[in-house]
Amino acid sequence: MKTLESVGRMALPDPRVWVCGDWHGNVGWLQTVVPAMARLAPGVTTILHAGDWWMDSKSVDFWSVRAGIERVLVTLGNHEPYDEYAPLLDAHPGHAVRVSDVVWLLPRPWRFEVFGREFLSLGGAASVDRRWRTEGKDWWPQERILDEQVEAACSRPADVMITHESPGDSPVDAVSQLLASNPGGFPADALAESAASRAQVSRVWNSVHPELLLHGHMHVSGQGQTADGRRVVSLGRLRRSGTSRY
Repeated sequence: MKTLESVGRMALPDPRVWVCGDWHGNVGWLQTVVPAMARLAPGVTTILHAGDWWMDSKSVDFWSVRAGIERVLVTLGNHEPYDEYAPLLDAHPGHAVRVSDVVWLLPRPWRFEVFGREFLSLGGAASVDRRWRTEGKDWWPQERILDEQVEAACSRPADVMITHESPGDSPVDAVSQLLASNPGGFPADALAESAASRAQVSRVWNSVHPELLLHGHMHVSGQGQTADGRRVVSLGRLRRSGTSRY
């Protein structure tokens, strides 16, 4: 992986962008979904990815160029190779780091503009499956959303938030049902860490008060609206519905 450049701020002119989540490094899915994007909306040139990315950048470049995708901005999730990503971001604090022709890794937090609207990216989430993972191999503590990152994210309002983790008290029925039923049978300590991670997102969400928040992580698609009118969209994972245009 080679760092090509870094930037502290972007202002994108795109009237529409794709928002996706949870590709989990699956090149086969990349080969399916990116050409489909080109067929459905050939004028859309930006993908905002909501984490659990872990993609081979060369493959992303290959298929993106053919589909007219000029940039992919990645809000990192919990299942990422932080042993590779964290040193790059740490070397450029507060900057998005370009790691290939089209792929940018976003720090936590990071603000940018899309068609004049303020976007706030806040990556990270708790791995409820951490018990079955190995630190330094397929789990890293850098997944956690830290208090100082939350404080930095709360600096001013935003129109849209892109996160990996869901906020707490989600208005998305599919997310609420998933959390209530725990179909994966995850242990109590992992569920507690997950709740604490969602609370971190909620602190930012309630402070910056975006009209829209889009997140991945839960592997269910759906949307909901709070009593005060804020919308939340949960994106599906690879091979499931939930890729969105905004």
